[in-house]
Amino acid sequence: MRIKQLALAGAVVFGVAAVPAPALADDPSPAPAVNTAGTSFLTAVPITANQAVQVGAVTGDYLYWQFTAEAGQRPDLTATVALPDKGRSGDESWIVEVFDGLRRRQACVAGEQSPVAAKDAAQVTLGCRLRQVRSWAEPQDGDPLPGTYYVRLSSTKVPEGDLGLPLKVSLSLATPKGDLDADQGELAKPLVPNNQPGTVLTTPASSVSPSAEPEKSSFSADWLPDFSGRWFWTVGGGILAALTGLFGFSLTRRRRRV
Repeated sequence: MRIKQLALAGAVVFGVAAVPAPALADDPSPAPAVNTAGTSFLTAVPITANQAVQVGAVTGDYLYWQFTAEAGQRPDLTATVALPDKGRSGDESWIVEVFDGLRRRQACVAGEQSPVAAKDAAQVTLGCRLRQVRSWAEPQDGDPLPGTYYVRLSSTKVPEGDLGLPLKVSLSLATPKGDLDADQGELAKPLVPNNQPGTVLTTPASSVSPSAEPEKSSFSADWLPDFSGRWFWTVGGGILAALTGLFGFSLTRRRRRV
């Protein structure tokens, strides 16, 4: 009798364990759609990858968004501008630009960055794929680094009579992974943190105690200027000019008769 009870209990436990657990979603819930755009770098609207962006604007507006990119990603932007059906009087030129946190314009390696829409075109599509974001770079390089990036969409050449006509803009952002072994390095902090207009950034307190005083030395050379190549060129030029003057004077002076 006890053996039957143990067998029944084991079957119940095995049956419960065999029930598959509900599958967890691999991807998080999509972010809500964005229906606004900024008018400058300071008011750029944050967006994320695969987030729907639908904005109503007028011809002649400058539209700004911002997004965050990490090392190894290759941000890819696609913008579609639905042009007004009636009222247009000529062709229009559009451009999409991407800037890093230092306002340096980044090069596009793929996509139609500055197309021209014909007078009868219903829409114009723009695209910009950035180079792979690196984890480190030399100070003089302009390679994309982890941090905040800004997108600016604008029309560069529009007939004056078409300014102010309504239009609709759709923007999509993708951040596929590139070659993660392309560079070996690490950036301590993002190039520029996320922009928060209207907030005051606080600086951390100094680690040096306020009571600590710097050591005083008997001799201080703070009054001496910083000698650089300019100083040597100036002094050398002055000496050369003085020697040239003396040599010229020796050639032109009159010799006295004995």
